Amino acid sequence: MHKFSLLDLSPIPEGGSATDALRNTLDLARHAEANGYHRYWLAEHHNMPGIASAATSVVIGHVAAGTKTIRVGAGGIMLPNHAPLVIAEQFGTLATLHPGRIDLGVGRAPGTDGATAHALRRHMEANDNFPQDVVELLSYFDEASEGARISAIPGQGTHVPIWVLGSSLYGAQLAAHLGLPYAFASHFAPAMLEDALATYRTTFRPSQWLAKPYFMMAAGVCAAETDEEASYLRSSQLLAFARLRTGRAGQLPRPVAELSAEIPAPVMAQVKQALSCSATGSPETVHRELGALIAKYQPDEIIVTGMIHDHAARLKSFEISAQALRDIAGASGAA
Repeated sequence: MHKFSLLDLSPIPEGGSATDALRNTLDLARHAEANGYHRYWLAEHHNMPGIASAATSVVIGHVAAGTKTIRVGAGGIMLPNHAPLVIAEQFGTLATLHPGRIDLGVGRAPGTDGATAHALRRHMEANDNFPQDVVELLSYFDEASEGARISAIPGQGTHVPIWVLGSSLYGAQLAAHLGLPYAFASHFAPAMLEDALATYRTTFRPSQWLAKPYFMMAAGVCAAETDEEASYLRSSQLLAFARLRTGRAGQLPRPVAELSAEIPAPVMAQVKQALSCSATGSPETVHRELGALIAKYQPDEIIVTGMIHDHAARLKSFEISAQALRDIAGASGAA
């Protein structure tokens, strides 16, 4: 593992606004760039009071324009919500404005509830067109083929890298079959991580896009000066996830001292399992826990994420995490 990246859901803090969230996103991206993060990804979610990155390509453009060198991309675009040509034009435009810095991660889930998915698409199809849509996207970013009736302009010839995102074997199989890089959503759905990783690596077929497997795993982080402070700060994300699981999605809550008073024990057990691929604590604890995850799964790259109510504390958390990841990468390089 030599590269580490950051996934931002652009959280809207309790008592704050989408304006605050988007301002914080750009500030965090600049700090990520200064701290050596390789990529800064944003994710598509809809009809969620606590997430401001619904118009993902627009936010990516804002972040790319406000930074200089860090790669900026989608982790990801939920492809069933969109016509591939529209996404190709959007990301082709981004790549034209910011050459060599744009990534496109695509997922198969709608990223929202059924009613909102219907509002997004206007019609619902029973067929799963995700593989065909990915192949169509690849063609739009490739060099123009003779006789092609449809081109993405801008887009054609920009070679925007496409990543397949997933939390099950499906995405692993597709990424391997097409010879594309693969990112696993282990930060909230770690159950199939080992099986998906094995499937991807053992069935990978070299392609014009990638000669060998390239796997990125996601992990949650919440770092502070002490284990106790980090645990307190992380309560916001645990509480937000519990409320989402029980149909009460809202803005990112303020941290609480006693989670057991807020979350029933059975729900807490589910939340902790879902968010178990993570590192929480002091710099020493985060270094140890991230190091253990990297040693176990041997990712080519790791992408970290974490939602903290206080923006300054969130900046500090990712600063501590970057130092830990630099040290781990340096140690693996010297081994």
